[in-house]
Formats: sequence, C-alpha cells, structure tokens
Amino acid sequence: MTTLPLEAPTRHVLAIDIGGTKLAAGIVSATGELLDTARTPTHAEQGPDRVVERVIDLCRTLLRRSPVTVDRAGVGCGGPLDTRRGLIQNPPNLPGWIDYPLVGQLRGALDLPVVLDNDANAAALAEFHFGAGRGTRHMLYLTISTGIGGGLILNGQLYRGKRGNAGELGHIQVQAGGLPCNCGGQGCLEAYASGTNIARRAREAAAQHPQSLLARSAPRPEAITAQTVLTALDAGDPVARALWNDTLDLLAAGVASSIHAFDPERVVIGGGITNFGDHLFVPLRERVAARTMPALSDGVEIRPAAFAQNVGVLGAAAVALSAALEVSS
Repeated sequence: MTTLPLEAPTRHVLAIDIGGTKLAAGIVSATGELLDTARTPTHAEQGPDRVVERVIDLCRTLLRRSPVTVDRAGVGCGGPLDTRRGLIQNPPNLPGWIDYPLVGQLRGALDLPVVLDNDANAAALAEFHFGAGRGTRHMLYLTISTGIGGGLILNGQLYRGKRGNAGELGHIQVQAGGLPCNCGGQGCLEAYASGTNIARRAREAAAQHPQSLLARSAPRPEAITAQTVLTALDAGDPVARALWNDTLDLLAAGVASSIHAFDPERVVIGGGITNFGDHLFVPLRERVAARTMPALSDGVEIRPAAFAQNVGVLGAAAVALSAALEVSS
C-alpha cells in the first residue's frame, strides 16, 4: 500500500461510501492502509432514514471491533450536495434525499466530526494522496463508468468552486447540438463516452449491423454492454472498432479541453472504462496530444487510476484526512 506524503494530525479515520446499490465503510490509517471494511446493500427504495440507519449500524460494527481509535469520519456520496451544510440534494440514484441532513445525522449518532464530499472528488483525493496522482500538484481525475464524474486538484488542493460542484468534467460539451444528456444539456461527454452510453450506442450500431460480431456477442440486443464492445473489439470486429474510434475522438476532445482549462501535470482515469486497457490509453494519449496546444500538452501524463477496489472507502478517508490537514495548516 502506498503512503500519504504528508504528516496528518490524525492517525485513523472512519470512511463511509454511500452509493445507489451498496453502502461501504472502513477504518483507514493516515497512510491509506485499509484496516477493516464492511458493506451492505443500500436498498435506496426504502428512503433516506432507513438507509442511514444501515450506515450507522455498519459504522458501529466497525468501531466496536476496531483495535484503533478514530477521531473523525469522511463521507463520499453522489451529488448534487451541499458540503458546507452537510446536505444531500436529491441525487438521481438516491430517491427522496431532498436536502437530507446526512452530516448532522451521522455526527449525532457516531459522536464524531463528519466531513462530506462528492464521491468523484473523494476518489480524486484518494488518487492524489495514495495512488496515481502522488507527486503532483495539479491533477485532473475522471471516473468513467455508469456516468462520468471528475475532480480537480489545483496547487495541491481539491478545487470545489463557488457551490462545491466544480469538476463536472463529464458535462463538457463535445458535440454542438448533440445527444441529450441526463443533466439537461446536449452533446455532453457523458452522453457519448460513459459506460451506459457506450452500451446504448452499441445497441444502435448492432441494430444497423445485425450480422456483426458486436450484434452476435450478446444473446439479445438489450444485453449489450460496454463489456460486449470490448469483447468484439478484441476479436477484431469492424463495427465495434468504428464505434470505439468515435468514442475515443469524443473522449479525447473532453480531455484536451480539460487540459486547456486547467493545465495539469497528470490526468488520472478510473472507473469501468479502464477495463479497455491499451485499447483506451494508447490511442487516447495520441489523440489528446494531437488536440492539445503543444505548450500545454508537453509533459502531461495520462494514467490509469491506481484503485478499482475500495476506491469509495479510500476516497472517503482522503476527504477526512484532507479536512484534518486543512484545519491544522
């Protein structure tokens, strides 16, 4: 396990990851070592109070059996949210969480200071402190799976923006008048390059080319996923290759635009898209370099994220540890 290159004024933290399908918690050291973890299904349809009850039970179980003492808790949760007031503001994967006072609920139940941040910001902090962003001062993080999230580390600090919602790199527009996006806009990067939308576009391509390997790689059209695209791509299917080339062009446009905006040393990419391996990173680096001004592209690295497993818990820990460092500085 890699270590945090800073002296934190805390030894161990409780880390809480709240997702639409699972809840996870862990005890994490200031060096990023995951000492213990536990998880349980979210059952989001039961509403916020029941979900938070399960979070609290999970945390109390960990705290009871922990041989170490924790002095604060960090929480990563999908947005939108209000980090200053500790509110969850109706995320699409958590129905009914409308201005829900999550921080207050957890603080009262656990008797610990609690720090909240967006799950993509949390993952960015985890990569910056413990993973693929170590050694940088300026880093962009993109997580590409069901949707596309992002996080900005500028001058060694997480940049949140005026309302705490900066870093929505998935909603950079890469196609004027393009496909509608869940955010309400059109032509967003997420509308084309998220795992969900790669699969949607693949189903459309399969319907147009029913004899293609892409179409024949799934038992029925609705079963086609981004993984189906990868399988067909590995087998040399030209329909999958054309779809993937279009995806790479649009993803490169989004990454290049982000580089032009923020001038990072490193771009770290996580999420399920990293399963594409060299199909992703080799051509993406070439296409981003071709689209970026030489003065900005020189020396910028594009790397896969270090964490796939437990990134949510490690991210929540990094939120708590970073808050501790900010308070001490």
